Amino acid sequence: MNTGLMWFRRDLRLHDNAALYHALKAHDRVFACFCFDTEILDKLKDRADRRIEFIRQSIAELDAGLQERRAGLIVRHGIASEEIPKLAGELGVRTVYANHDYEARRLARDRLVARTLASDGRSLETFKDHVIFEKDEVLTAAGQPFRVYTPYRNAWHSKLTEFYIKAYPCETYFDRLAAPPTRVKSHPWTPAALNFKQIDILWPGGTRAGRDQFDEFLTRVDDYVTARDIPSIRGTSELSVHLRFGTVSIRELVSEALAHGSAGARKWVDELVWRDFHNMVLHHWPHITTKAFQPAYDALEWRQDRGDFAAWCEGRTGFPIVDAAMRQLNTTGYMHNRLRMVAASFLTKDLRIDWRWGERYFADKLLDYDLSQNVGNWQWSASIGTDAQPYFRVFNPVAQSERFDPDGAFIRKFVPELAGFPADCIHEPHASGPLEQRGYGCVIGEDYPAPIVDHAAARLASIAMFKKVRAG
Repeated sequence: MNTGLMWFRRDLRLHDNAALYHALKAHDRVFACFCFDTEILDKLKDRADRRIEFIRQSIAELDAGLQERRAGLIVRHGIASEEIPKLAGELGVRTVYANHDYEARRLARDRLVARTLASDGRSLETFKDHVIFEKDEVLTAAGQPFRVYTPYRNAWHSKLTEFYIKAYPCETYFDRLAAPPTRVKSHPWTPAALNFKQIDILWPGGTRAGRDQFDEFLTRVDDYVTARDIPSIRGTSELSVHLRFGTVSIRELVSEALAHGSAGARKWVDELVWRDFHNMVLHHWPHITTKAFQPAYDALEWRQDRGDFAAWCEGRTGFPIVDAAMRQLNTTGYMHNRLRMVAASFLTKDLRIDWRWGERYFADKLLDYDLSQNVGNWQWSASIGTDAQPYFRVFNPVAQSERFDPDGAFIRKFVPELAGFPADCIHEPHASGPLEQRGYGCVIGEDYPAPIVDHAAARLASIAMFKKVRAG
């Protein structure tokens, strides 16, 4: 019988899934698998990594959905480049199907899988699913990749037609989903079996949770333009982790948001365009994972201060909005987008610490970590990337706090030692006198740290650092 194998990765859903659709359409029977790749898992520092729990919940729902259709998910735990070809042989399938991955190490893995399969007379077929447009699909009039977001966005919208956001009707062929043969082994995927600890997460995994979250967001998307920058309220969609692991379809989200038609919905779609933009940039300039997009800035003399870096990581810089942001990240695995910019600016401009240190810290902590997005946003904040924040524009953390957390609600939630400060003092608590501090229940330097840097002086030093490089 003509059989295929669907390899789920960053696409943990049964509906509107490009690779799954093509597999089902091409074969009489299609098996489904997921591999916990030890080449990835073994590098994770935290044995209570929240991403593992999100994935576990998502594949549990995926497996349940398959079983409802008299099929099931084969789970493997090992080196994916070895496990997938081995499983293909055990099942006797002709072709393995997966959706595109874009990171250099994952591309190398896929090339190895393809070679191994080919040596046994099999093949690997991959498809676009994670973004609307990828690689060379949106280019300048001269046929070159864009280096600036706004013209890319305009070209993106000009190219977009119903064809690009039309759903793949996987359900048409669900009767071709196959149950795993009893002779084929499926590995356990409890936290203990994966060598990870059980941990609670604020954003549950799975398509149902992602869909519910999107439906809830649509009830308030009209306010998105103004609400998205306020960290103390639910102003954003909070769908980034679902997009990261593909529990929701990017085509479905764009289609429904554009149909909604409000200014807020259109603005949100423009934020999704940033995903495509950063993904495209990584494809054309893969060096950006370790080097500046603008090569001259590799000469910047970053400070290598481990003490200041630890203070930033742990949320004890003495700047309440920065500390609240870092504590949100450390305790939840999430950080509000506005605060990602504030925290990144503070590390690279106020402390003048290497952006790569911050990027790797976010990589370890973020539930929604995506290499292209994280690198792109860090380089933007550090003024060394595409369409970057100009080097002479340095976020003032106090001004950012006063503007986007005016009553201090977000600060009070994550820096509770400052809860007694009134709104007009909480953004710069060290400016209050000793008696006032005691009255507010927090003495600066004892109960909460004094600022580790003078922002005005740090701003001038940062600008001077950039000017030195620009002067050659």
